[in-house]
Amino acid sequence: AVAEVKLRDDQYTLDHMRAFGMYNYLHLDSWYQDNVYYVDQCGRVMNLSVTLDTALQKPREVFRLPTDLTACDNRLCASVHFSSSTWVTLSDGTGRLFLIKSGKRGNSASEKWEIVFNEELGSPFIIAHSVSFVKSDIHSVAVLLLRVEKDELDRKGSGFHITLEWVTIAEISKEGEHRYEIFKRRVLQGKSVPHYAAIEPSGDGIMIVSYKPFKFIRDEDNNLEEENDDAKATNEKKDPLYYWQQTEDDVTITVHIPEDITKDDIKVCFSPDNICVTLKDQPPLMEGNLYSSVDHESCTWIIRDNKSLEISLTKKNEGSRWPELIIGDTRGEFIMDPSQCSEIAESLMHLTSEVMNPNPEKENPPCNAQELEECDAFLEDSASLCRFDGDTLKVTHVINLGSNQYLFSVVVDPREMPCFCLRHDVDALLWQPHSDQPENMWEHISTFNALGYVQASKQDKKFMACAPDYSYAALCECLRRVFIYRQPTPLSTVLYNRKEGRQVGQVAKQLVTTLEASDPILGFQATSERLFVLTTKTLFLIKVNSGN
Repeated sequence: AVAEVKLRDDQYTLDHMRAFGMYNYLHLDSWYQDNVYYVDQCGRVMNLSVTLDTALQKPREVFRLPTDLTACDNRLCASVHFSSSTWVTLSDGTGRLFLIKSGKRGNSASEKWEIVFNEELGSPFIIAHSVSFVKSDIHSVAVLLLRVEKDELDRKGSGFHITLEWVTIAEISKEGEHRYEIFKRRVLQGKSVPHYAAIEPSGDGIMIVSYKPFKFIRDEDNNLEEENDDAKATNEKKDPLYYWQQTEDDVTITVHIPEDITKDDIKVCFSPDNICVTLKDQPPLMEGNLYSSVDHESCTWIIRDNKSLEISLTKKNEGSRWPELIIGDTRGEFIMDPSQCSEIAESLMHLTSEVMNPNPEKENPPCNAQELEECDAFLEDSASLCRFDGDTLKVTHVINLGSNQYLFSVVVDPREMPCFCLRHDVDALLWQPHSDQPENMWEHISTFNALGYVQASKQDKKFMACAPDYSYAALCECLRRVFIYRQPTPLSTVLYNRKEGRQVGQVAKQLVTTLEASDPILGFQATSERLFVLTTKTLFLIKVNSGN
């Protein structure tokens, strides 16, 4: 039977459920189509590769974990990830990581799993993702380890935090001997289990989709660096140096000045395109080219009672709106008065409509929020997608996903990062990350019409997936039922929509399969031709598309 590990009494949070309770025990080898693996209760890694539907092989053992899994009390489920066509990362669930050279997989003649690295890495973890890459002629494997750990400092929350440890193992040559050693270990910490966490193919960065943000935790050696970074961050978060407002005719700047400054200590120089403000003999407080020309002879300044310097500039071009005061100066803050806010709102009114659907005859009426059902409201306010740089350990990109609920991830091309599927309105859109293309980092590659809406009503859903060729999407419930949603296909017969009296050219079919099994579904994987569904004692194959 499958080596299922049930949650213990002390693993009671939603994060434990997400990370370990909803774990997918079936592993698809994307490098070799229709090849799946699972770990059984004897610690054996079993493989099933489908060559012909008519001649299904029995699962065969490709590797046996050296540890006695039942001896460890706080163990997690064993996890497997295929880093490349010949490299595999494997965890026994007790905190030990194995790096394995597998040979060409899916074929008993060439497949031979051989351990090249095997080390205890602390508390138990599951493998979230791994990649194999070569840099400067050195082969490395980077792996992401996911843990849910007790947080003694957390008094208000769940009492746990999530860590993602990013471990890089590199080949090292010593005295003519080649062996693999840990080259780098970095830890990210957050407060929610990530929906998606993947290392870039080059090993240069990682991308995370999560509800709560993650940040790097540095070790003791780097504490000083962290303090300096904190100091920099606090400097960056200082109050604005000045505040400014504008009307169609003039601009008013307010600068806070120290108590001991008098009128004689202040020097303000106006020119048609420039301003310079100096206090005593200090370097200029404000200096630079103004966004637009002013009538410098009409410009004035006074000191207010609350120790602030107020500067009035008269615009030369009346009616123009300035997006900034001094070109390139970000130390000020623009304050908009209420009348300007309503003016802008009014000018945008033509883009919106009072009526929810002003023109129902239109082909694509907008989504009506009042028609959304209870099942459409999901728990989380909004998740964000972040990219972290491996060298600076800083976030380089942040995208707030808003109401675009995360649905699932899928490997379309094993040489690229896994794709992720997000709900957009009633549809589900598939996105492919391209870490090597900064201007096109996330590409929309496919759409599953109405899947966002349909999946929302499936309250018992456990896993979702789609075919790597986008021909169908599928989801399974905790028990028995599997739903398959095919993409629209042209009709061979004539079909009319009676309501609208128009001919229908394409129809998308939904199929439902009920498995003859009373055990819960533990694993679920989709390939272009078939679905694999794993329960404790049975592996089901569902033929969805016939091969070319």
